[in-house]
Amino acid sequence: MKVPEQIPAIILAGGKGTRLRSVVADRPKVLAPVYGRPYIFHLLDQLKRAGVAQVILSTGYMADMVENVVGYGYENISITYSRESEALGTGGGIRLASLKTTAPTILALNGDSYCGVDLRAYFNWFFGRERSASMLLTEVENCDRFGQVKIDAEERVTSFVEKGAGSGSALINAGIYLLRRDVLERIPAGGFVSIENDVFPGLLGYGVFGYVVKAPFLDIGTPESFRSAEFFFKQQQEMYT
Repeated sequence: MKVPEQIPAIILAGGKGTRLRSVVADRPKVLAPVYGRPYIFHLLDQLKRAGVAQVILSTGYMADMVENVVGYGYENISITYSRESEALGTGGGIRLASLKTTAPTILALNGDSYCGVDLRAYFNWFFGRERSASMLLTEVENCDRFGQVKIDAEERVTSFVEKGAGSGSALINAGIYLLRRDVLERIPAGGFVSIENDVFPGLLGYGVFGYVVKAPFLDIGTPESFRSAEFFFKQQQEMYT
């Protein structure tokens, strides 16, 4: 297995957080105060525990503020920036940020969600077999706010169900991906691209695999879910102290 410090992580930190404006109006989502500090530091702590040594922050909205708050290093992690001059979406942001490294495999994370999983286990799973594209999946009790992901017995993703098209317990995309360079090069350059809607569906024939975990999941994208973040990270901290 490749050691984690050889795998750079891209955090998608360019979102405007329009739905959060009623509770966080003066900063981007990744800097929203959660359990005593900007939210992004909870993601950086997770990466630190996994042994990741290089992070590329994909920024756009209020990019200067993100750089001023986060800086260029966090404990043993070096931090660089990939700034979007226009909104590129999750896929476009990942592709642009991937140009900042020559690593053959990258880890990508949404900057507005968190899955309390040991990422080292995800690395072991991914490199244990020949895979080029993968997503981390977790089960939620009520999937109506999320799109569902279907997999087969070999952990291959077979289909996606649109947000709002189902309810009840289901597997969802947790917004964490391991992608090899050949997949990154398949993402169209130069415009807005959603990795969830534009890239992964077209890769199903090529092979997208799902790593399934039972782990707490948080999406801070709405005022309701943001208000639950304090208790969520209090529980997470108790797990690691």
